[in-house]
Order: sequence, then structure tokens, then C-alpha cells
Amino acid sequence: MRKIISLICFLMPVLAFAGQPDASPQIRSDAPDQYMIVKGDTLWGISGKFFKDPWKWPFIWGMNKDAIKDPHWIYPGATLYLDRTSGTLSLTKQSAAVTGNGETVRLSPQIRTEDSTQNAIPSIPSRVIEPFLSQPLIVSDKLLNEAPTLIGLPEERVIAGPGDVVYVKGLSAADTKSWQIYRPGKTFTDPDTHEVLGHEAIYLGTLEVREFGPTSIAVVTEAKQEINLGDRLIPATAYIANTYLPRAPETQINARVISIYGGVTQAGQNTVITLNKGERDGVQSGHVLAVSSKGRTVQREGKSLTLPDERFGLLFVFRVFEKVSYALVMQTRLPVQLLDSAQTP
Repeated sequence: MRKIISLICFLMPVLAFAGQPDASPQIRSDAPDQYMIVKGDTLWGISGKFFKDPWKWPFIWGMNKDAIKDPHWIYPGATLYLDRTSGTLSLTKQSAAVTGNGETVRLSPQIRTEDSTQNAIPSIPSRVIEPFLSQPLIVSDKLLNEAPTLIGLPEERVIAGPGDVVYVKGLSAADTKSWQIYRPGKTFTDPDTHEVLGHEAIYLGTLEVREFGPTSIAVVTEAKQEINLGDRLIPATAYIANTYLPRAPETQINARVISIYGGVTQAGQNTVITLNKGERDGVQSGHVLAVSSKGRTVQREGKSLTLPDERFGLLFVFRVFEKVSYALVMQTRLPVQLLDSAQTP
């Protein structure tokens, strides 16, 4: 197996986070002095064993968010050590060794070889969000209206599956040969302004164009659901996920939960939700937002009083479109519901 050599030293400057209010995370009262990594761990989850703000793990690991493109690789079986003085974690225990002649020698980080990145611990539960990274999720009115469309199948069939030939209108010889097939789903509308934010694209499968023309001929290469006449196409692209260094937005973000994936009305941990803010509003992949429920209105002494909004969890934004974004519920002590608020923590 391919090996990589990583310098196990997490003492890079943490000053990149100094400009953020309360940047330094607090150590948990029950934090262990060391922890052995097991399969299934994430950087967020590991940090939560030691610190009250696990989403600040770039600071915890002593990482400079402007200089580091990829997290340092850590693997199951490695042991982490907590430095309570600096408030950081390390794979190298800083300790003193006494030689045979009585001299004290300070031990320092060393270079070692590790397995390839496929075994490295991810920053967040990547298996949960992977299906959302390569599939179309949101299409605009313009993209929907101009999308190539399936108009026919041989023998007047109406449902296509893998290996079936299909006929498509709206393609030209200048187009790519690889396409994703989708069906328009719900229309997302801003709950405050009533602006149409886009249309959900339900991923159905893929096809490969064999012959371009006024009516192009293509073959279905993958089908996740039944593919019907009238379904639309969008060019297949390999969406490259960011490194996912979690961070608070540099500006104030005020978003609302407008959809919970799967058509349910409540979301728990590791559930994907949709927000009504996107690129144009300053939302970026990696942003961490605090989710809150609207304060209840109570009657006291004949008067109506509105209680403050109640913060109860954290969301992690992992894919952003122009007007909407998708986030993963990372922590919550209450169910996340439609129209809950998501704000800069």
C-alpha cells in the first residue's frame, strides 16, 4: 500500500484564529489525558471528547487555517495526547527522558510513515454527505427551462433502466457526452421574502450520449430510480469537496431551515437540512452555524411575553449554491424543525 510520510507536529501558529471572539476552546472537566483513535472516529468527534467547542478543532490541533490545505493525517490505532497548557492535541507526547548518566533530554516530534489517505480519520462523517456532493441538488428557473429532456424510448416504453436506449432533445454536438438525469422536485421559497430560491433536483441516474442530432441517442448507464419520459439532464461534473475546516462566518449570517432531506418535518444528528441562504449571502462550505428555535410566547399577568430564542445545536455547511445551502446537523439536544433559525455562533 502506498505510504505517505507525515511530520507529526501540530505546533503551527494558532494566531490565525486569534481574531475571532472566544477563539480558544475550553477544555472539558472530564477530558482524558490521552485517547486512542478507533475506526469511525472523526476530528469533530475526537475534539468533542476533550473540548466544549469541538467545531473549533483547527485551533485545537494548532492548525493555521490560511496555510493548511489538508488536515494532518491521523489513523485508527494512534494515540492522542492533550497538552492542557496550550489547549491543543498532539500525536506526540511531550515528555522528558533521563539518560544513563543522569542527564535529562527533551523528547521531540519525529517523522513516521502512515497508510494512504483512504484510512485517515475524516473531519466530519463523510459517508453521510458523499451522495450530496456529486449529485445535482438545486436548479434555477433558467436551468430548468433550458435543460435537455428525455422525449422517447424504443417500443413506446415510458420507463428506462440501465442499458436502455433513450432519445433526448436539446443536445448539440458541442455538449459533453456524460449527463446526470434528474426530476424537478419541490420549489424552495424564502419564508420571509417569498422569493423563489430554486428547485430541488431529484437525482435519478446517468447516461452517455452515443449520437448527437436534433433527437440525440443515448444509453442509460446508471439508474437509482425509475427514469421516465420528461426527466431532465444536467452535465455530469465531479464536485470536489473542500477540506472542510470548520469556522464561524466572518459576517453575521441569519438563515432559516426551509427543508429537511427525506421529506420529514424534524431532523436529528447527522441529518441533512436546507437553508435559505447561499453564496450571495456570504455562506461558504465549512461554515458552522448555531441553530435556534423561536422563543415561545407566554401569558403572564394578562400580558403576552415573547421569550428569547433558544440555541440548541450546531450545523455544518458542506455545499453551497447561489441562493441556498446544505448543512449537516452535527450536534443537537432538540429536534431541528422547519423555520428554525441558523446564525453565526
